[in-house]
Amino acid sequence: MQSRREFLQSCLATPFLLNNLHYSDEKIITVLGEVTAAQLGPTLIHEHILVDFIGADKISSNRWEHSQVISKVLPYLAEIKTRGIKTVVECTPAFIGRDVLLLEKISTQSGINILTNTGYYGASDNKYLPSWAFTETAGQLAKRWISEFVNGIEGSKIRPGFIKIGVNPGALSPIHQKLVKAAALTHLETGLTICSHTGPSIPAFEQIELLKKEGVHPSVFVWVHANSGDSNDFIKAAKMGAWISLDGISEDSLTKNAATIHLLKTENLLDKVLISHDAGWYKPGEENGGEFRGFTTISDQLIPLLKTKGFTKADLDQLMIKNPVQMLSIRVRKT
Repeated sequence: MQSRREFLQSCLATPFLLNNLHYSDEKIITVLGEVTAAQLGPTLIHEHILVDFIGADKISSNRWEHSQVISKVLPYLAEIKTRGIKTVVECTPAFIGRDVLLLEKISTQSGINILTNTGYYGASDNKYLPSWAFTETAGQLAKRWISEFVNGIEGSKIRPGFIKIGVNPGALSPIHQKLVKAAALTHLETGLTICSHTGPSIPAFEQIELLKKEGVHPSVFVWVHANSGDSNDFIKAAKMGAWISLDGISEDSLTKNAATIHLLKTENLLDKVLISHDAGWYKPGEENGGEFRGFTTISDQLIPLLKTKGFTKADLDQLMIKNPVQMLSIRVRKT
């Protein structure tokens, strides 16, 4: 097992200049550069512009045209802009359609802050992992992700604003444990938050424990798709410090999600709740990118529903502004 000292020494062979990066605890990194907490504004913390499920061995940005994607997506971003949304966290990982130059264009043209990520997605039985993810150590993978943070993604100057990994629903496999450890090492050197496609409770708690063993506080961990878990587990994880991401909000799930948010509020855990739609999804290979689900359900339906349950403006600001700022701010959080 590679120690942290050995890992840091191995990084000296690359042009990492971490000491020359200057940012405060309130800096957030978007595809257009750093913004302050005040500039983030109302935020959707888990959405997608483009996703390509062809597999890591076949994916290529040649499978889509920027102009066609932009034409399709901009009207949906204009909709949320009129509703006061200022930031979208774009959660598509590498090898599933992450295209930072596309996101840069869309952010510039829409006026919406967009964040992208580093990391690898092991869910769906590793279909979207590059070949080296199976052979390299956690330290070697982390070195790749830290390089994207320091030097930019794929030859660009665009830097990730968070780490995105993914694991299968059951107990963590050895390779998924390695992804979690790599994410921990990356966080300790960059201060990036770890958003992990997780779902059920078993892998959520296993990841929290692995992170703690690496010296990373549970507040670094975002339990993505926590909608799949049990409310008692939400409460337990939130009390440990983890973020509870209710990111599958749609018309069909409004009542359930509103009840869960209300429950967490009654437990004084509203400050650990994140909400989003997991919507969008321009799909290369389908006519005109296939069906694209918009991002307005929270603004148009969930927030009015929460108001009927006694949620105040301060509560809603907590959900839409304060929690995203706390989750995305660049800072190292150790146990």
